[in-house]
Amino acid sequence: MKKSKHKYELLAPAGDMPMLVAAVNAGADSVYLGMKEFNMRANAKNFSLEDLKEARKICDKNGVKIYLTLNTIMYPDEIKKLDKIILEVKKLVDAIICWDLSVVELCKKHRVPFHISTQASVANIEAAKFYKKLGAERIVLARELNLKQIKEIVKKVPGLEIETFCHGAMCVSVSGRCFMSQHLFCKSANRGECIQPCRRAYIIKDEEGKELKLENNRVMSPKDMCTLPFVEKMKAAGIMGFKIEGRNRDPRYVDTVVKIYRKALDKKLSKKEIEDGLEELRKVYNRGFSSGFYLGTPTADDWAENENNLAKEKKHFVGKVSHYFDKISVAAIKVSSEFKVGDEVCFIGSQTGIVKTKIESIQKNKNSMAKAEKGDEVGIKVPSQIRIGDEMYVIKK
Repeated sequence: MKKSKHKYELLAPAGDMPMLVAAVNAGADSVYLGMKEFNMRANAKNFSLEDLKEARKICDKNGVKIYLTLNTIMYPDEIKKLDKIILEVKKLVDAIICWDLSVVELCKKHRVPFHISTQASVANIEAAKFYKKLGAERIVLARELNLKQIKEIVKKVPGLEIETFCHGAMCVSVSGRCFMSQHLFCKSANRGECIQPCRRAYIIKDEEGKELKLENNRVMSPKDMCTLPFVEKMKAAGIMGFKIEGRNRDPRYVDTVVKIYRKALDKKLSKKEIEDGLEELRKVYNRGFSSGFYLGTPTADDWAENENNLAKEKKHFVGKVSHYFDKISVAAIKVSSEFKVGDEVCFIGSQTGIVKTKIESIQKNKNSMAKAEKGDEVGIKVPSQIRIGDEMYVIKK
């Protein structure tokens, strides 16, 4: 495996190619992604074999590792297909993240490095030793551990890389092994299909139909994890892999979160830098922040108060790049929704990743305009990385 260029490895989620490019450009050491089958984010766009080949080229060019997730449960009639997939991706990935022992055996058969997924709920020294003996290079520990427990595992199982989640959504179930989505909607969380009914508001009724109103009726929905205020304690515990959750998010989320944690892993942040970082993190997708189990058992303050996104800034689609004039760095935009001079915007594309800028001027038929309206085709000055087909979004506060 490639050696990370940083002391602490920052792993970013890649649900599609724009997210992958955004992660690479923002400073991730590695990306983790899924193919169309056998991963815990079946609702993400995910990658085809051809996509993975292209991703390999991009990552090789930038010294970034690729980890493929094959971390769902596997059924008997899927083993042949699984064997074929592992053989096909052998030269395209740096390791496979898994926990089903059938995947482990096939990785060993084809000599592909493997990491044990958090789905295995490794929460003690003996379990860590078992997987190390089995051949695992790394373990993504259970999310239910505190820093003291993690430090003990690191100390007692030398030579085994320890990775944990540092930011993103958490599940009320033990490492995500929940049957609620399957029971209510026939969408199995253990097959990556969870539609998160736990995040909804619920009313409790007795057999006579009398209702019980709770102070917070989202008692199954935890806030998102955010470890930025105590990253130094995580370093001291011996964690070497810091993983960001979010393959169902977007490039803007990846860009922001990777940049904030890259800075935190490369240096000790001041109190003001931490506060500024938290403010930036609140601008992208979140449902409030919690320290998870790292500093102790979660309390009533760690439950979400809203089902949906609490981001302070959101993006709104306004058009697509129809032409790009490289010599003058001007993009022609086919407008789907109005935008105006002074708007903060971002461009997202499979090769571009994400690029942010501010609209300084708008031109239509060589005339300056204060606003572009639906149906217009206008020219705007943009950074040089923009490409034909990129989507343009206005950032709304």
